[in-house]
Amino acid sequence: MLEMRLKSIQKCQPGDTLARSIYAENGTVLVGTGVELTQRMLERLKAKNISSLYIQDKRTDDIIVETVISEPTRRAAMSIIHDTFRAVHEFPQKWHQIFSDKAFGRELRQVMAAVADELNASRSAMNLLADACAFDNYIFTHSFNVALYSTALALKTECTEKEVLEVSIGGMLHDIGKILVPDEILKKPGHLTSEEFELMKKHTEYGFEMLRRQDDIPLLVAHCAFQHHERWDGSGYPRKLKKDEIHPFGRLMAVTDVFDALTSHRVYRPGMLPHEAMEILFSGSGRLFDQKYVEALRDTIALYPLGLSVTLNTGETGVIVDSNKGMPSRPVIRILVDENGEELTQPYECDLSKKLALMIVACDELV
Repeated sequence: MLEMRLKSIQKCQPGDTLARSIYAENGTVLVGTGVELTQRMLERLKAKNISSLYIQDKRTDDIIVETVISEPTRRAAMSIIHDTFRAVHEFPQKWHQIFSDKAFGRELRQVMAAVADELNASRSAMNLLADACAFDNYIFTHSFNVALYSTALALKTECTEKEVLEVSIGGMLHDIGKILVPDEILKKPGHLTSEEFELMKKHTEYGFEMLRRQDDIPLLVAHCAFQHHERWDGSGYPRKLKKDEIHPFGRLMAVTDVFDALTSHRVYRPGMLPHEAMEILFSGSGRLFDQKYVEALRDTIALYPLGLSVTLNTGETGVIVDSNKGMPSRPVIRILVDENGEELTQPYECDLSKKLALMIVACDELV
């Protein structure tokens, strides 16, 4: 737990002190807590797709952001994703050997069981902005994030211990089929042509075939890879399944996959803030997505991450210092600047769950 304020990397300055470690895509620490940032560091982090950082700030030095999983567990989970995807990418003809290795299956279960245990023990709303990850390959961090969101959703919807583990592993491997999609399609910064999109869609079938016959990987994990692009109204792929024809894990992962895609910074567009991404999901609730899982995600994540600067309809500005369980859209804000733009000598806290006439009308952009 550390004291910090969330800040767009575009607004960070040389001399700012990092309040939270930045990770490499294999789970190792790239830049540690307490490091004073230089201009060169900031440029390198921007190139590595980092959009926001937690920076030490004396005005909000008592804000405490709790991690949802420990650093050793994070490192182990990210490492196994990185190493597995890298091995399949480098030796695609040997993917069967990689997944049939019983040691791999055991390690996967152990790591994801630890993730599930720590998420189950956490009482904090999930805030993946708390842990910045520099990446060259988006699939690695996306798979890790989807695994975390999916595990949290499985716990929230009272899945059995066995089901939680299956969902966790399913989240980690849901996009494994993309390793067999050509890089020029995967990494294309603009829109895909119809032919390229048809090839991209094949990743669901590739992933299913890669996973479904592996003795040490549950069959439902393969169905997570197969069904996470199916949609409630039958408009998805690869089989255009509808409603209850889609396995609950597929319906769950459709929500977590899209949510992480929307909130992730990409070459061709900045990531959305969590509350913005939730609006997109709710607009498709009952049409594209199972409403049960959309509502469960809303109640699991931090819609307004701690440390985020916001503006109220009164014109006052402040920073999120706490969330209200059961009312994720009504956090506690520390007012730092009054409606006239004057910085307060004595900031005060405003609980939006008790001040219903107040609304957040703007947030600091984290791009």
